[in-house]
Amino acid sequence: MISRQPAARRRARLSPLAFSMTPEICPNCGAIVPPRAKACPACGADEATGWSDSATADRLGIPDDNFDYQRFVKEEFSPPAVKPRGLRWLWWVTALALIGLFLFFYFR
Repeated sequence: MISRQPAARRRARLSPLAFSMTPEICPNCGAIVPPRAKACPACGADEATGWSDSATADRLGIPDDNFDYQRFVKEEFSPPAVKPRGLRWLWWVTALALIGLFLFFYFR
């Protein structure tokens, strides 16, 4: 069904973000931004920040000036950290205590 309202009235009901233009290339990082994107897929800059440098790109895998290759290799390819042993019994005691409390209040 076609609306019979004037075009000016229909445009007035739309939000101001409907008419904002998304840049083709992010001015912050230079990545290609898809049409009608809410934010840059590479650095996170968006219309709320004005496509500015205030958006952070931490831990996205983008190397910067002080990139430490040795630390990167260690984080990515080292075996996982060893979990502490000896607390397993504590979880069993806690589970049994909770089950005991549940049964106590259920059959009371």
